[in-house]
Amino acid sequence: MISISRLYLGHYFETDNFRYGVEDSAAQAALAAKPGHGSGHRPGGSAHAMLTGQRKVHERPVVVWNSTNRCNLKCVHCYAKANQDINPDELSTAEAKIFIDDLAQYGAPVLLMSGGEPLVRKDAIELIGYARDKGMRPVLSTNGTLIDAVVAQELKDAGTTYAGISLDGLQPINDKFRGVNGAYRKALDGIQACLSVGLKVGLRFTINKMNHHELPGIIQLLADEGIPRACFYHLVYAGRGAGIADADLSREEARRAMDTILDGSERLKQQGKEIELLTVANHCDGPYIYLRMKREGHPLADKALELMKIGGGNSSGVGIGCVSWNGTVHPDQFWREKILGNIRERPFSQIWENSLGDEFLSQLKHKRDFVTGRCAQCRFLDVCGGNIRCRAEAATGDLWAPDPACYLTDEEIGIA
Repeated sequence: MISISRLYLGHYFETDNFRYGVEDSAAQAALAAKPGHGSGHRPGGSAHAMLTGQRKVHERPVVVWNSTNRCNLKCVHCYAKANQDINPDELSTAEAKIFIDDLAQYGAPVLLMSGGEPLVRKDAIELIGYARDKGMRPVLSTNGTLIDAVVAQELKDAGTTYAGISLDGLQPINDKFRGVNGAYRKALDGIQACLSVGLKVGLRFTINKMNHHELPGIIQLLADEGIPRACFYHLVYAGRGAGIADADLSREEARRAMDTILDGSERLKQQGKEIELLTVANHCDGPYIYLRMKREGHPLADKALELMKIGGGNSSGVGIGCVSWNGTVHPDQFWREKILGNIRERPFSQIWENSLGDEFLSQLKHKRDFVTGRCAQCRFLDVCGGNIRCRAEAATGDLWAPDPACYLTDEEIGIA
């Protein structure tokens, strides 16, 4: 994830500690002085304080758990190919608790419960509470259509620290993209239900040719509905997303989309809205933001670049891992063709630690030595980390080929 709010606007949010490994005492003091500190949405601090501080390293991976392959929607881009069928191979409640016990003992800081739609599991809230009680930070990735006031309160009481709810456009576009009429209204109702009980919630939007023109409206929706966070995802060619790879943005469209988001962040700031904006799944966004900041003479440009180097770009198989509904372990939630093991046979911690000596994951850990073409020559390789390897592999058949979604020019990356 790349935080536009932190890098471009200088706002500080608590989750930046996970992203950039930086915690600053002045920023923390500013947070503590703000009304509502501890309720989830935590901006604060001066621009200088936002971009300095001591590194705080989380050595264990954030773990995405695709807890079920069932879903009540039919999204055209679903990386998990979720459907409405009951999968008999899904982890039971008892197996899930053993899995969570292992993660907690191992020191994984975050369990991101996803799907399919995780709330179709009858034990979803129970397992969120179990992860909380074990000292983890439970996060929910959901389509939001099953959340009402009662469910929202149960999620908060169970210890959910954040719920990311997917919207891929305003009503007509979203409902077409998600395959069910009324999905937009139900998702928005789910967002409002979370807000009403004080559960931190944000919007998730996957950018593509079908909906990139909706970005200004979505950014305004954040302000109108009081939504404190939005993650703008780039399309990854995985699952059903591989079938719509031709709907990915062109280089020019991607650049315009980024400018729209950056301009929108400025408008929100002018309106007095401290809304956390991030982009996901295309790490060339970071260098693009930096280059724009340099053109503008932005005073935080060089500090922003330092933070991006700390973040290091893509961390598949290192800073993030994934476990499927049947216990299969993957380097990340998109890269389902790569199987590292199964937690029914060995605990996640053992798979992860032993796999670090495996040739494949060892290469991921040092992928700067293996990427080829313009990636290998790019002056921002230590910022981007080679971008999304599974997208490069899906598009070219070559794991180490340049990611085709990089929209920077040869001149910008220093190889012209």
